Amino acid sequence: MDLDDTLIALADDTRRSILKRLASGDARVTEVAAPFEISLNSVSKHIRILERAVLVRRRVAGRDHFLSLEREPFDELTEWMLKTSAFWTQRLDDLEAALRADDAIAAAKKSSIKKPPKRRSK
Repeated sequence: MDLDDTLIALADDTRRSILKRLASGDARVTEVAAPFEISLNSVSKHIRILERAVLVRRRVAGRDHFLSLEREPFDELTEWMLKTSAFWTQRLDDLEAALRADDAIAAAKKSSIKKPPKRRSK
């Protein structure tokens, strides 16, 4: 899987809408393009980006082109996101612990410093 291609493909709202449509089942390219207020040629460009990212598979039957959703890249992306999330969660937890320790040390130093006695005025 090329994660960059997957993320680029998912970055566009039109492509996400195409994927959402295909999540409910295979469809002809013309059916996928119908709800969009852009040309069929423009929708085809979006579909080619999705195919390059292996998120969509095309099957040709005569003059009809059918599209279907490929689920494997989503599983791989989900796995990558979970690993990344776990890594950053641990890093942020470590940072929080270090900051709390620094605050505790500063508070301890502050309370151990005795204030000089106040002078009485005559």
